[in-house]
Amino acid sequence: MEKKEFLRKIPAIDKIINSSEFDRYKDKYPKDLLIECIRDEVDNLRKQILNSSEDKLCKIEISREIVLRGAVEKARRLLEPSLRRVVNATGTVVHTNLGRAPLSSKIKEHLWEVAGRYSTLEYNVERGTRGSRYSHVESMLCRLTGAEAAFVVNNNAGAVLLVLSALAKNKEVIVSRGELVEIGGSFRIPEIIAQSGAKLIEVGTTNKTYLEDYRKAITENTVALLKVHTSNYRICGFSHQVKGAELVRLAQQYDLISIEDLGSGTFIDFTAYGLSYEPTVTETVETGIDIVTFSGDKLLGGPQGGIIVGKREYVERIKHHPLTRALRVDKMTLAALEMTLKLYLEDIQCVEHLPVINMITMPVEKLTARANRLLALIKKEVSETDAKMMVVDDFSMVGGGAFPTDKLPTKTVAIKPERVSSEEVEKRLRQNDPPVIARIKDDVIVFDVRTLFDDDLKTIADSLGKILGGD
Repeated sequence: MEKKEFLRKIPAIDKIINSSEFDRYKDKYPKDLLIECIRDEVDNLRKQILNSSEDKLCKIEISREIVLRGAVEKARRLLEPSLRRVVNATGTVVHTNLGRAPLSSKIKEHLWEVAGRYSTLEYNVERGTRGSRYSHVESMLCRLTGAEAAFVVNNNAGAVLLVLSALAKNKEVIVSRGELVEIGGSFRIPEIIAQSGAKLIEVGTTNKTYLEDYRKAITENTVALLKVHTSNYRICGFSHQVKGAELVRLAQQYDLISIEDLGSGTFIDFTAYGLSYEPTVTETVETGIDIVTFSGDKLLGGPQGGIIVGKREYVERIKHHPLTRALRVDKMTLAALEMTLKLYLEDIQCVEHLPVINMITMPVEKLTARANRLLALIKKEVSETDAKMMVVDDFSMVGGGAFPTDKLPTKTVAIKPERVSSEEVEKRLRQNDPPVIARIKDDVIVFDVRTLFDDDLKTIADSLGKILGGD
């Protein structure tokens, strides 16, 4: 059969629109959108026929029902939110691609109340006058960190850019070569410094920088010493980097500004949970440093934001810089951050109420119980003839540039499908509603229970039941 005969089989668009099958969907989807999707399906079918070889033509299914079914599916996808919840079974707690830190459920009502109604965003109810949006979080940040003043922008890269633009434009900033890092999204420290208008002065080598290297580089045009958290990597072995407290003393000696970018930043000492030592924001402020920047949506466990704390004279200069307007945070970010900070004020550990802290510090006993519960749920939906299933020891990662060399002992549920490939199952899990994001390791699908919420367990089991159980 020639291609033109296949083309003649393509149903006319008006006949599809006037069919009883179309009537079933016209109240579920906007009519114009559905017609547009039908046209797309017809065009795609025509291209498929024209581009197919003769031996593949006979495999092309052509009918009014098939075209309409494809159009309805396309309309459904177009109307479905692109930004939506997923099940994170990867074991990476602060997963950059999956939204970083999940917020505490304790703040959702307040967040919706502020977002869905008018609010005191920039209104002082006591005075009846215009207020500052930053007043909602500044006092809490100062109380938690011990800083004199605080300020919040839209992310930590923006915080570093704003600090340098306000305090170091046309002046020299000294940084260790080993700290000239690139972080996710091509955030490179040298480029941020250049964009701010400051002049970068590199000192030391990749693996070793000493205090004397900074001292020798200071000139009459030097304005600041900058220390940067290396986040995603560590230099081990034959290495040396200057501690923040040493840089602060050197800066004070030469009347320079001391700045430290902590990257993720944390209010909690995680060494009690078996992780490497990371200086807390409070410890960093106690060194006498002038300015500290860190993220709100990583180890802090809050919304995306770049938090700036430090000496009042410098924070005030930063607040009044023209770039502040371009980097300011919105009401939802401030509402979420305020409520997250309140949780820290109530309990500095926040283990139970902040998902990130809870997941990082979760004991192996609890992980084991959760893994056994997930395995039991899966076994109710999937028979052992369809897949091999077992609880396996593994390691989780903190993620988000924090603790890059630390591995968290965890428990996973490993699934080895018998009748279909692991790649196909992993793909169909991603197409689930909600999508389930898992890992494939040695041709086995792995679900790390550390990063799962309680209701995720049934979602995974039901999804596998549909994929492997033949539903």
